Amino acid sequence: MKFIDEYRDKDLIENLSSQINKSVIHDYTFMEVCGGHTAAIHRFGIPSLLSEKIRLISGPGCPVCVTGTDFIDKAVTYSEMEDVIITTFGDLVRVPGSASSLEKKRVKGADIRVVFSGLEALEIARANPDKKIIFLAIGFETTAPGTAVTVKQADKEDINNFFVLSAHKIMPPAMEAIVSEGVNIDGFICPGHVAAITGSSIFGFIPEKYKIGCVITGFEPTDLLQSILMLITQVNNSSPFVEIQYKRAVTVKGNTIAQKDLKEVFEPCDAIWRGFGVIPSSGLRLQNNYGKFNADIQVPVSIDYKEDDSRCICGEILRGMKTPEQCPLFANICVPENPVGACMVSNEGSCNTWYKYKIVR
Repeated sequence: MKFIDEYRDKDLIENLSSQINKSVIHDYTFMEVCGGHTAAIHRFGIPSLLSEKIRLISGPGCPVCVTGTDFIDKAVTYSEMEDVIITTFGDLVRVPGSASSLEKKRVKGADIRVVFSGLEALEIARANPDKKIIFLAIGFETTAPGTAVTVKQADKEDINNFFVLSAHKIMPPAMEAIVSEGVNIDGFICPGHVAAITGSSIFGFIPEKYKIGCVITGFEPTDLLQSILMLITQVNNSSPFVEIQYKRAVTVKGNTIAQKDLKEVFEPCDAIWRGFGVIPSSGLRLQNNYGKFNADIQVPVSIDYKEDDSRCICGEILRGMKTPEQCPLFANICVPENPVGACMVSNEGSCNTWYKYKIVR
């Protein structure tokens, strides 16, 4: 508790809030690109501590939310096969596809198991040699190393019934897509967990090319407030650069062991992001020498893809162009118990967070 109390100290929070509001000289818009930050910002009531001139908007930081409908449809199709066991992180179960979801298929008898890691999925493969175990690999640079380690272990043991359906993505191309699209942003609150793996240097191109500051941030109230103060200082001084607020976890170089595993197992590829379409070189796929674990290659399927509900504005929310309350479905037809869009499913999704902290309370 001492550690938590240190970063939730009332006097420190009030001091930071005061410094921020005294530093305001015009309007500011900052985007967080981490679902954990989105949830923390609203859970701790950060906007209520800030001047009305400071606007915080959410970007594509929730890995469940940006996973394309085509990926869900493919997973649903796999779940219909009698010799397949689907292993997945919990949030993904409820994400709606074109016509169904893994949750609905599980109710009808499909063997879909929630796991907390790829290694847990690998254990299921060992215990069920007569089944094809498909691990739904999602997440950014934070979770991808775990998948890489799992694949290396499967290769070492020569396990031939374990497969990965990869929707792993990397964050910088999505951030560049947002800026290139013309969304008005004065600075990025960058993901601490991602940067703990990659190091801070991966964000360097943003201030260099687009003159937009980046602050890599932790998840406690004082972390978030300090990062906002750092960004305001950068804007006021017209000196954008990559700054590390989350120094207790992030370095310039990052986790070189995890980076080595990623580079050995995965290679960049174009990827579909919900709300964006295809973003070049923003995904991770297994390299050819690990192709025997690639579900797309070893267990090919065709899907009958349909467009998302046209009333859902999840894509615009993920791009920072609109907020959840602007969606005609929000808190009406689309609620956590009956999500229409992916942003309502995950606890890190913007719509879920807004519903929980702005509607329910």
